[in-house]
Amino acid sequence: MDPPNASATAPAIRVVIAEDQALVRRGVALLLAMEPDMEVVGQASNGVEAVDLALLLRPDVVLMDLHMPVKGGVAATREITRALPGAQILVLTTLDDDETVFEAVRAGAHAYLLKDAAEDELLETIRALRRGESHLTPQIARKVMDQFQRLARQSMSEPFGEHAQASRSADSTAPSQGAAFATESLSDKEEKILELIAEGRSNRQIAQTLFLAEGTVKNYVSRIMEKLHANTRTELAILSRKQRRAD
Repeated sequence: MDPPNASATAPAIRVVIAEDQALVRRGVALLLAMEPDMEVVGQASNGVEAVDLALLLRPDVVLMDLHMPVKGGVAATREITRALPGAQILVLTTLDDDETVFEAVRAGAHAYLLKDAAEDELLETIRALRRGESHLTPQIARKVMDQFQRLARQSMSEPFGEHAQASRSADSTAPSQGAAFATESLSDKEEKILELIAEGRSNRQIAQTLFLAEGTVKNYVSRIMEKLHANTRTELAILSRKQRRAD
């Protein structure tokens, strides 16, 4: 007898779709409904509805369009990730300009796909997020790295940058001067964990690789994020790639 399929016994991935175009929203919902390991639990037509549904339904993954009425996708992403740290945000949009991509990642997006992505890529990305992995295409990661580098150069050239930074609003999405990558502040163990994060490994996978408790890995990740002034694991992965290119 064949062994039981693990995915068949695992809880379905609960998804909220936030998209203002009804045709696109329903099309994605139909696609996900055909997958036995996925369940669309809510659909939102604007950013306010997206936040309200996420808080009410507590989904595993939110598919987030960025250009929506009432409240934009970046603002909705920021509110959801602050209130529900366990929710994974997958940006699915037509917007790929540098500023928009950067703002979405800084707001807490864990993955970023364009709407012309293949169906299989969308489904695999949702499953990867459920496993605790992040996903950015090389082109999207490059855009974010470019923005980090630009802002790092600005912070280095601006006089009294520290005082100017202190006066910014707490809701600002721009990184602090500490966003400039500083490997000397990381221990050998932290650098190894950062490398594994950049490979898309989840905390559990990192724990198995390094023979550590999963809780210990979580503590390491939190400390690395604090040292590098990163808001999300996605930022850590991007910063690691940036450092590799510089070496």
